[in-house]
This record gives sequence, C-alpha cells and structure tokens, in this order.
Amino acid sequence: MKFEEYPIAAEIKRNIEALGYKKPTDIQFKSIPAILNKEDVLAIAQTGTGKTAAFAIPVIHLIHERKRNRAKDAIKCVVMVPTHELAIQITQVFNSLAKHTKVKAFALFGGTEQQPQIDKLYQGVDILVATPGRLFDLRSQGYLDLSDIEILVLDEADHMLDLGFIGDIEDLIKFLPKHRQTLFFSATINEKIKKLAYSLVHKAIRIQISPKDPVAKNIQHAVAHIEMDDKRFFLERVIRENEGKKMIVFVRTKVRAERVAAAMQKAGIDTLTIHSDKDHKNRTDVMRQFREGKVRVLIATDVSARGIDIPNVDFVVNYDLPEVPENYVHRVGRTGRGMQKGQAVSFCSREEEPVLKEIEAFLGKPVVKLAVDQDTREEVLDYTEATKFTIKDVMREILEAEQTPVKKGKKKK
Repeated sequence: MKFEEYPIAAEIKRNIEALGYKKPTDIQFKSIPAILNKEDVLAIAQTGTGKTAAFAIPVIHLIHERKRNRAKDAIKCVVMVPTHELAIQITQVFNSLAKHTKVKAFALFGGTEQQPQIDKLYQGVDILVATPGRLFDLRSQGYLDLSDIEILVLDEADHMLDLGFIGDIEDLIKFLPKHRQTLFFSATINEKIKKLAYSLVHKAIRIQISPKDPVAKNIQHAVAHIEMDDKRFFLERVIRENEGKKMIVFVRTKVRAERVAAAMQKAGIDTLTIHSDKDHKNRTDVMRQFREGKVRVLIATDVSARGIDIPNVDFVVNYDLPEVPENYVHRVGRTGRGMQKGQAVSFCSREEEPVLKEIEAFLGKPVVKLAVDQDTREEVLDYTEATKFTIKDVMREILEAEQTPVKKGKKKK
C-alpha cells in the first residue's frame, strides 16, 4: 500500500510526497489505519523505523478534519516525550506534515523562559508536544486547559519510565477526558511498561515489529575488549580512520563526556558534547552544528540518546557500555536509520563484562567479539601510523562473522 491510497487529506499527501516518503514502513503500515479508525494503539517497534510519522500522519488528518468542521479551537492532542530534543524533533515532523493545513504543533519543555511559551499557547495550538516538567508547571499555574484533549500520545514510553516519569504520566491522566484516544509507542517492552500501557489504553490494537531482534538488521554492531585507561586512544584511532563521517560517542556520565571531549581536543580532534547540564540554547546550538556537519563527532550521555534523530549518522561508538541493557538498542539505533546502513562498535573493559552479559541476554544472542591483539594494542598506544587494524578490517570481520554459521558443539577461538 502507498501513502496516496490512505484516506487522508490531500494537503497531507502532498507534504508526504515533498518529504520524500515513498511507501509506509511496517510500523506505519500497521498503525495508520487503526489510528484513523480512532482505535487505541499499543505499538512496540525498533528505533529508527518511522514511529513518529506512524502517529503524526493520522493525528494531523483527524484534527484537520475536525477543524474543517469548525470544531472548538483548543488543544486536541498532547504528545508526551522524555527529552527537549525529542520534543523539538517531533514538533518539526508534525509541522512539516501539517503544511497547507490549519493544524499547528508546538514544543513545550523546561530549561527556557516560560512567558514566550505562554504567549504561543494563547495564539492557538492544536498539538502540544511536551516534556512532563513544564507541562505540569503551566497546568498548575492555570495556563493550560487539557479538558478538550481528544488524543494522548506517549512516545518513548520506556525511556520516560527509566527517567522516573511514571508518576507524572499517571497524574496527567487525571486532567484529561476519560473518553479519548490513547496511542502508546515504545521501542522496548517489559512488565512495568505493560502494566502502565494497559492502564491507559482501552481495547487497544497491539502492534509489535521485529520483537525478536531489537537491533535493526542494517546495523553492523560488535564489541572490542579494551581496558578503561586505553579507551581514549582507541577512540582517537576510530575517529581518525573515519574522518569526514558523522559519529556519536556514548559515555556513562556528563563529567565523563567533558573529559573525553578534552582528551580528543588535546589530540587535535574537534567534538561537541550534549548532556543534562547543558541549557536549552547550548543543546540546540550543539544539535544544529552536528546536524549541519560543522563538527562531526558528538559525545552524548543516555539522557540525550533518545532525542538524537540526525540523518546520515555513519557510526556509533559505545565508549562506555550503558548501565541499562535496553539503552544499548537505543544507542546503536542512532545509526542505520530507515533504509541506511550503520556501523556501531562498543568498548568493553574488564569491569564492564557483567554489563555486556546483561546486554546479550536482552538481545537474546551474543554481540560479535572483535579480537584486539597485543601488537595492535601497542601500536595504538604508541600513536604509530601503522594500519594493521583499521576500522574497515573491523567491519569486514563483523560481516564475515554474521554470515558464517556457528557449528553446535564447537567454540570459536
């Protein structure tokens, strides 16, 4: 089925074509008809599969039709998200798809002055994409009326739970109409998420895409055992061997992000950092520079991982393994988005081996191991120009390992 065959407004179809969408992804194909039919939806899909458009297209159509029928001018949809970056990016998708219609989306988040946001709300907004903190601040101050909400969307629900927003979500429900359409989107699911989801949706259409393999097939991912003190030297090597490519480097803490950036600076490599200590203006500027390719290496913490949806990210490096196994999926999912190919490599120190086992248990299979021999290790630490161990060799080894079946009863050396 093509987008032009869906019963959606001609203006939206024109925008879809202008954005270069050819045909629906699996999550879009299965979600759009149900949402247009005003069903509740519980959708689980890998990151990078087009979840935002899966709910944005039908939501815009439903609101567009109501406005055309002179519905009351009020906020009709709330999309709750965990981070500033995600709020901004989802709002951009909504407004791109809503061109030539009267539907307006607005991003609401903290870390910036609230008065300009209040002024914007008074001008009229149909779709509010919000982080929990600022949403509740403005509601408690009387600036937000949620009584006319017809559609609630919870996006990246698993990450909101990880960040401790479950109480905020439950409180929000108290201020929304009981009869509404609820759309619940998440990249992963566990018992805690199931419990929350089924407390919110009513006779929901359940959609699950590729649940057995949470990492997209077009991402080559592997792990190399590298000691903690050696990681910065191997990172420098990976960056230099991928000069000109966009790369996201994930670290465990905001302090570590700045330290790794300082180490790269000493090596003559320009990087950007993004984490929760950065204010909104700085985070926006960092994302703009990275998106435009002015600086091609971004060092990020998990707090920002879900908000980074930049096209053409060539490489992801897990400088530190994530403490939450599910975050591995979200990190590597920053590359290989849509139909593009992606590459990801993780550095695992001796201390992190238990974490690696948890990640492999979550994935349901081992991550391909890359051997780093002593000669290669010494070569990297000595800053030589030898090329025995290049990242191209690494990826060739990954590809060969993925294509070679492992025989039962034998262990690979």
